[in-house]
Amino acid sequence: METKKITVDISGERLDVYLAKALDFSRSKIQKLIESGCVLVDGAMPKSKEQVKEGSVISVEIPEPVGLEVKAVDIPLDVIYQDDDLAVINKPQGLTVHQGSGTGDETLVNALLYHLDSLSGINGVVRPGIVHRIDKDTSGLLVVAKNDKAHLSLSSQIEKKTCKREYIALLEGNLNQDSGRIETYISRSTKNRTMMAVSSSGRKAITNFEVIERVKGYTLCKFLLETGRTHQIRVHSKHLGHPVVGDAVYGLKNQKFKLSGQLLHARKLTFTHPTTEKEVEFYAPIPDYFTGVLTKLGFKNNK
Repeated sequence: METKKITVDISGERLDVYLAKALDFSRSKIQKLIESGCVLVDGAMPKSKEQVKEGSVISVEIPEPVGLEVKAVDIPLDVIYQDDDLAVINKPQGLTVHQGSGTGDETLVNALLYHLDSLSGINGVVRPGIVHRIDKDTSGLLVVAKNDKAHLSLSSQIEKKTCKREYIALLEGNLNQDSGRIETYISRSTKNRTMMAVSSSGRKAITNFEVIERVKGYTLCKFLLETGRTHQIRVHSKHLGHPVVGDAVYGLKNQKFKLSGQLLHARKLTFTHPTTEKEVEFYAPIPDYFTGVLTKLGFKNNK
């Protein structure tokens, strides 16, 4: 464990922003260090958003990197598009994006290492190329960076909300509003640490929604993300009182359909290409298991 001590030379900047610059770390890495208690400001545990004061002493404990080797595995991969800078992947339901506790070698990253000739290294050994994630049991589009220049450009677009991510989901019950904006804070649930929940603190989460079609007892809905918090659409759907069909974590206990996960699909992805600087848009049709439920329920918009 390496410990760094930094004396603040300017007041008014957010702690996580200040440390990211001072240590040349990503802001998300700094936030994780703060949340795990590895950062002290004048001997006290801070929050990421608090402002630094000139003369304060910041102590940062930096854990030693864990030696991990991620293997290339021949897992079928639906590559929608790729060039020298990036690849757009249509991830199937049931595939975890990268390794974590208990995941083994059956992840999207293992498949990327097998199928692609290069990946960015900004996120380290475990998450090469990964710019953003979607849940294991959510299907659909995500963009992968093949070099660090592309990675920085795509990450910046996500942070500045110029990268547009459109999802489609089937919700339990009939949502009364035709459209709306959900703006809350999301943090770890105090009852179950593996779950997220709407709370009075945490990280701001913004989701825009629009109803596509209703049938008796169900609503087909389009979601546009402004932020990308863990389980955001699933948590916000539950917050609306209309959880996603098939969601074993945030949904109804008694599910009507025999599904392997939630009916939530990342259908459209729009961003500016890092090299050509032209806007590009990609589309992935709704998977068969999803359209099968829509057809059974009588939805007309089932593609």
